[in-house]
Amino acid sequence: MNRTYEIMFIVRPDVEEAELDKLIEGFSANVTSGGGEVKSVEKMGRRRLAYTVRKFNDGFYVLLNVAAAGSLITEIERRLRVSEQVIKFITVRMDEEEKRLAKVKAIRDTKVKRSAQPISAPVQAPAAAPDADATHAAVSTEAHAEEEKKPVAAASDASSETVASAV
Repeated sequence: MNRTYEIMFIVRPDVEEAELDKLIEGFSANVTSGGGEVKSVEKMGRRRLAYTVRKFNDGFYVLLNVAAAGSLITEIERRLRVSEQVIKFITVRMDEEEKRLAKVKAIRDTKVKRSAQPISAPVQAPAAAPDADATHAAVSTEAHAEEEKKPVAAASDASSETVASAV
């Protein structure tokens, strides 16, 4: 069963352009002879490495998109490992990633975007008619307000007494 893979490898910086093309052609030939298909080859050019790898600070980056069986990919990885020009490589299986992205996109498409909805006027609560509950609430708030005023008056009397005794 063919699956989609991305194979990225870094080639030593002292390799000539012609040797780099020959190396890429060799790996592409291995894929096609093994029953796989090279979807695309992207030479990303010479770039600086994040850290030193085999005493090199930069290298040529190459990205291969391949549709092949898993056994063929293990063979390509083996050849990448034994090749002296290749200093680092990574293989990523992309069909699982594509499935995951398609699933996320399907979920997002089912949801309604809030920005696409028209802005509606805010809903106001209906005004309550004056009844027994409303009058009871008004009376209780008035009583509560009077209670709050009393301690304040008592506190002001106490402070005036301390001022008078201090004089």
